[in-house]
Amino acid sequence: MSSTVGNILKLSIFGESHSPAIGCVLDGLPAGTPVDMRALQAFLERRAPGRSRIATPRREADAPEILSGLHGGVTDGAPFAALIRNANTRSGDYDGLRSVPRPGHADYPARVRFGNWHDVAGGGHFSGRLTAPLCVAGGIALQALERAGVTIAAHIASLGPAGIADEGLSELKLDEAQIARLRTRPFPTISADAGSQMTQAILDAREAGDSIGGVIECAAYGVPAGVGDPMFDGMENRIARLAFGVPAVKGVDFGAGFAAAYLTGSENNDPYRFEDGVVRTETNNAGGILGGITTGMPLIWQMAVKPTPSIARAQRSVNLDTGEDAELVVRGRHDPCIVPRAVPVAEAVCALALLDALLEAGRYPAPRPRPRRA
Repeated sequence: MSSTVGNILKLSIFGESHSPAIGCVLDGLPAGTPVDMRALQAFLERRAPGRSRIATPRREADAPEILSGLHGGVTDGAPFAALIRNANTRSGDYDGLRSVPRPGHADYPARVRFGNWHDVAGGGHFSGRLTAPLCVAGGIALQALERAGVTIAAHIASLGPAGIADEGLSELKLDEAQIARLRTRPFPTISADAGSQMTQAILDAREAGDSIGGVIECAAYGVPAGVGDPMFDGMENRIARLAFGVPAVKGVDFGAGFAAAYLTGSENNDPYRFEDGVVRTETNNAGGILGGITTGMPLIWQMAVKPTPSIARAQRSVNLDTGEDAELVVRGRHDPCIVPRAVPVAEAVCALALLDALLEAGRYPAPRPRPRRA
């Protein structure tokens, strides 16, 4: 099914933007993994709407209701299931989109694919709202990976037509100072100056009735060598499969990515060396993956997020019922830029793909037996 992914750790996402609830089922979580619900809620609030002046005013609590799989704050081996109630919806804002589709949105192809039976309110199952349960599952995967010594962090690498750039994440080893800055700043950049410039660019786009996109960089530190597979189940494939489940993602690359096409082999190759008896590379153009298998270097990847298609400006469209050209003015509440809220989504995607691969390779720590009562 299109809404289910994973080999050992199987994730299913259900619900629609304006349905009573959205949620996830995560099967294959190892038993005995502690889950800090406060940390999970803090992670979800980084993605949640209505938390800042640069986001949509739609405000949702995004407090997950755990239905199964968690007992006494620890995973119990059963499928983990959670739902998030939708509360602050205004479905009437979307009534006309069944006939006049939004440019840049899935309204038209969804009508063709599903015979016009699809839900258009808030984008239905095509909405970025569905990244909330993705972050519930990914937030738990992040905590599980911490037990295995893996740290995942993401930030906005560049934003908008001007390409406002942030400092890059360390490609060779974990930089605790970088991670600390990311963890303490409300806007997801390493550089405070870059964050200020990006914030202003988002506000300018909103004032102009327009939207902007950007690129998110994500890194995973502490990933062991030898995880993944060649061909169709490599680490790139696993991450990209999940990343492209995020509605606004239009591109994914790893390491040097497309820039590698403009390098020579001598420039692109990462020379090997020993460091304290461990094989390392002097550069990391490969992004920590070769042949679909991790090299033991930090796993570095990026995802390109398009501008929000729902903008305040009038746009040219068509009336699918009358067969005539039409002008569309989108109503509703929308982000002028969804990139800041997509940063934790990138971390969730990376964590789910990595945990699945580690479990499949037998490289995830076995749970300690539950202590007996005295």
